Amino acid sequence: MVQSSVTSEILYPDSDGKPMADNTIQYRWIVRLVSNLKQLLKHQVAFVAGDLLWYPVQVEAPPAPAQAPDVMVVLGRPDGDRGSYKQWEEENIAPQVAFEILSPSNSAREMLAKQSFYKEHGVLEMFFYDPESLDFWGLVRSISAEDFLPVTQINFPWISPTLGIRFAMAEEGLIVFYPDGELFQDPEAVIDERNQIKRERDRALAKLQEPGMDPEQL
Repeated sequence: MVQSSVTSEILYPDSDGKPMADNTIQYRWIVRLVSNLKQLLKHQVAFVAGDLLWYPVQVEAPPAPAQAPDVMVVLGRPDGDRGSYKQWEEENIAPQVAFEILSPSNSAREMLAKQSFYKEHGVLEMFFYDPESLDFWGLVRSISAEDFLPVTQINFPWISPTLGIRFAMAEEGLIVFYPDGELFQDPEAVIDERNQIKRERDRALAKLQEPGMDPEQL
């Protein structure tokens, strides 16, 4: 199906008109997940995005089916800027993992609709967390791919089959760990770590350019 840019914008707008988050707690969780998941997958071909519209199929007339997961992970697709995630332009690879951080404005009907959409369009794992009530649940596609296994706090600590990250619950709420056991950091800490690595790399490159410098001394 060949579509002009104007037609594409009508069928697949880059915004659904909804805010990324309703409050600072929800926003902070979204950014925390995105920044840490990007760090986790930095050496893999992977795309991680927050509040990005995902269009799984092409249509001839609006409305096109779409959802904007608070966070989604697509293994097998390169990182980079996108106005939306049009699956047919991405080797037809669906997001494997979706996260939803609930706010007071979210309804049970809305979450059920999201679960149904993710099931229909190939998501392997979906996780829902309410940072106010501390309620958490998830659904993980079974090996047969016909059913989904429920994940609740009863299953904690729970390890994601796709990402290897571990979920646990503390008094202050949900905590998430890297596969090596390191705790997911606040976004500022992740950025500081990246900047530190860049500074160390820049210093090493600068030393290599010094006359007579032996690379074995670095």
